[in-house]
Amino acid sequence: MLTDEQIKAAILFKLHKRGNWGGSHTAFDNLKKGWKDENFGKHGVKLVDKMAKDLIRQGMIVPKPTSYGLQVSHNPRKNGEIIEFMKKFFPEV
Repeated sequence: MLTDEQIKAAILFKLHKRGNWGGSHTAFDNLKKGWKDENFGKHGVKLVDKMAKDLIRQGMIVPKPTSYGLQVSHNPRKNGEIIEFMKKFFPEV
């Protein structure tokens, strides 16, 4: 089972791999895709949703409301902090 910090790092890494920095966004719902059920306890993908919202509150992910749904990207102003956090769990960054 993954810890909260590991889930947050994986969300940030997913955005990093997609190149979603600043002006390049992806749908908030895309963050929930690709997770295996055994990565979580009984709360499932709802935990990813909660961790992503927590990253928005921390300012590491920038939300962009659109007419077709919420879009998100990395906050380029926290570039160093985001990369340092991801390197704890993904040294190849």
